Amino acid sequence: MSDTPLLSVKGIEKKYGSHIGCTDVNFDLYTGEVIGIVGESGSGKSTLLNCLAGHLTPDAGEVVFDTRGHGPRDTVTMSEPERRMLGRTDWAFVHQHARDGLRMGVSAGGNVGERLMAVGARHYGDIRAQAGDWLTRVEIDEARIDDRPSTFSGGMQQRLQIARNLVTAPRLVFMDEPTGGLDVSVQARLLDLLRGLVRDMNLSAIIVTHDLAVVRLLADRLMVMKSGHVVESGLTDQVLDDPQHAYTQLLVSSVLQV
Repeated sequence: MSDTPLLSVKGIEKKYGSHIGCTDVNFDLYTGEVIGIVGESGSGKSTLLNCLAGHLTPDAGEVVFDTRGHGPRDTVTMSEPERRMLGRTDWAFVHQHARDGLRMGVSAGGNVGERLMAVGARHYGDIRAQAGDWLTRVEIDEARIDDRPSTFSGGMQQRLQIARNLVTAPRLVFMDEPTGGLDVSVQARLLDLLRGLVRDMNLSAIIVTHDLAVVRLLADRLMVMKSGHVVESGLTDQVLDDPQHAYTQLLVSSVLQV
């Protein structure tokens, strides 16, 4: 593991008037590491994720990413074009609702190919071949390459969104409730797929979820949020098996009682 964190988060804060979205969040993420962020609705986890991914501008703090060409850079103070390019290349964002991350009027292959074209790919045959390969990797029949996402099931749409995001081999993936709204059997299949891709591609990821089973399976480390604050963090199994904070104990016990 490199001594330099891939992402270093320092003092991130976001407020909405008098309401705290998140405050004083600090952590480092290393290459190949997955961090899970859990908490109830309104805990601040989605606000934090959107600040980290550049979708929201934090009121204070730094989000320092170890870029390929220029070393560690604070993405908060990056120019908008620089941040957009980062979002097409080294970063990816998987939405809870696949429709938010797909072009529904474009074919499955076109959805994957668009991201390749955004980073300069122009040869139609190569783009189509890579798109077909990625459909196969996410367990979608390559024969569906010309079908529109609207003809796919919810689970297939989510897998297509993952293919669209990963085709450019990003180093950091942000995931917002990636299994939310899917049937339990579909969730299990998607989690197995994600776990394999994270391992095979040596991806770093930050996953926001309310589902402790998701972080148990995917995350190396865990952060628990309540009212905008990180109240507990540590190795995932350690936090879930021996929670120290009363709020974490409540979250874990509520799952055990279901």
